Amino acid sequence: MENTKQERLLEIFFRALRGEGLSVQRLADEYEVSTKSIGRDISDLKAFLTEHRELVGNTELTYSNQNKIYHLYMDEFLTNAELFALTEVMIGARAFSKEELLTLTNKLKVFTTATERPILNDLIRKELYHYAEIKHDCDSVQQVLWKLAACITEKKEITIEYYRADRARKTRRIRPASVMFTDNFFYLIAFNTEGTPDKPLYFRIDRINHITEHRKKFTIEDAPEFDEGLLRQRSLFMWPGKLRTIQFEFTGSAIQAVLDKLPTAKIIERNGRTYTVEADVYGDGIKMWLLSQGRRIKVIAPEDFVEEMKIEISKMNANYFGDFQGSPE
Repeated sequence: MENTKQERLLEIFFRALRGEGLSVQRLADEYEVSTKSIGRDISDLKAFLTEHRELVGNTELTYSNQNKIYHLYMDEFLTNAELFALTEVMIGARAFSKEELLTLTNKLKVFTTATERPILNDLIRKELYHYAEIKHDCDSVQQVLWKLAACITEKKEITIEYYRADRARKTRRIRPASVMFTDNFFYLIAFNTEGTPDKPLYFRIDRINHITEHRKKFTIEDAPEFDEGLLRQRSLFMWPGKLRTIQFEFTGSAIQAVLDKLPTAKIIERNGRTYTVEADVYGDGIKMWLLSQGRRIKVIAPEDFVEEMKIEISKMNANYFGDFQGSPE
């Protein structure tokens, strides 16, 4: 097919934009023109990029003497190291299906430099091969996430059909307030339209099966104000519940791991290898984490929370030793 110079220039530019290395000889053979013509095309593209810095930024065609090809370099491009780091985060999060993850990485690769891309492709292929996706109740987490974001922006009341952790299917009309990512999942934070409209509710987005948008909109006055950043710091496992300040003793050398897990945590006292820690937390998620630390942690305040922990530990003890409350011989 015969191409005009303008069409050829656009094709060459977009091929470079997609990360393809440009060989003058190969392009000349493909477009059935001389290498001098392709050379002039390359010169025209380089001149355009130089003369329109305000439009394209620090973008240029660079030549590799080793490979004898041109590559498009952009400040906005991801480096291969950056893309690999992003891929590792997405794989570790396990928030997307394998198909969604593959689509995302392929699209991101378009915006990376072409050098060392074969190495990058091999690394990503190996990571995706062992990827263990989590079963979702929605067709696409991305699409549900985006639809919820639009409803939050437009302040639309919505009705969601979703599955609880016990697999019971429920329907609820809510006012969506925010989305968060924590502990491998995306969550919707919302408020009731009636009943207790000031208490935040949490819904795992991958468990939302259907969303119905309503014409009725809500105002800032209808939805209670909340600090999303502070809520994120105070929430563990997105379990609902009241806000409380707790204190516990931690004995061991990994105190930094405790502080990393609980963003609001602070050390208020130290006695050798035992640290007294205070933290502000929402809900019962904190109880699950504290119990997972075994004998390294002892809750000391508030008193009602200490009693909750004692009851839970007694129930756990009964699972192993019946009604026996002491240590086995």
